[in-house]
Amino acid sequence: MTERAERRGPSVADWLVFALLLAGALMMCGPFIWMISTSLKPMADVFKFPPQLLSANPQPANYLRIFTTIPFGRAITNSLIVAISVTLLQLIVCSMAAYAFSSLRFRGREVLFLIYLAALMVPSQVTLIPNFILIRNLGWIDTYQGLILPYAFSSFGTFLLRQYMKTIPRDLIEAARIDGANHFQIYLTLILPLARPALGALAIFTFVAQWNNFLWPLITVTKPEMQVTTVALSSLQGQFNTDWPLLMTGSVLAIVPMLVVFALGNRSFISGITAGSFGGR
Repeated sequence: MTERAERRGPSVADWLVFALLLAGALMMCGPFIWMISTSLKPMADVFKFPPQLLSANPQPANYLRIFTTIPFGRAITNSLIVAISVTLLQLIVCSMAAYAFSSLRFRGREVLFLIYLAALMVPSQVTLIPNFILIRNLGWIDTYQGLILPYAFSSFGTFLLRQYMKTIPRDLIEAARIDGANHFQIYLTLILPLARPALGALAIFTFVAQWNNFLWPLITVTKPEMQVTTVALSSLQGQFNTDWPLLMTGSVLAIVPMLVVFALGNRSFISGITAGSFGGR
């Protein structure tokens, strides 16, 4: 029966599923295609009716004009510095905390972990004002440390890595202890290499979240030279007039780093999600 089914080829149901998936993919890609199209249009063609996907007078110079209209190059640099720094800090801090919660035995461990999980239920908007007051009192307004350090730790990252580390066989850790390895050596040479898929998934989550972060940089940055990409793009949208081609041009360029990060870490991301990242007990 199986050989006959293979000889007949795809069934009607298979083609129907393929058509539905293709339609869904086109619907998801539609806004991005239109964004790229708008970035190449002159302002007069943006609101033409009926809408045109390709302009008769394309304007590739928009991709140069955005760098002279606003300090977009500096904004991208600031976003990269912040996103990469926060990602590295979270990988270090969250992996250490996750190792402690998954492998070390100490009094009150489970209660403390429940408190960490409770922090996931608190919206970030609730802590926005206290964090801003703290940053202002420290004199970190318009500084990289003010943008980076409040996000150096993540309850979600600790939970994600802890659940993955719980799937690592306990016998490996006990064997390393018998060989004379201390906790730091076990963490550095055994746990981190085995937890690489989960670390890759957390790195992608964190980088994308920080790259798209808007509210915190908006209230902690006042100098144009310290603006990140999201805040710089928002300055193109005025109350009475918006340069839509230029805004879409900046949006297209802002997506490129996220695509690169996901393309490089795609395999680790999928492995970290499917190989037990949310498992464990």
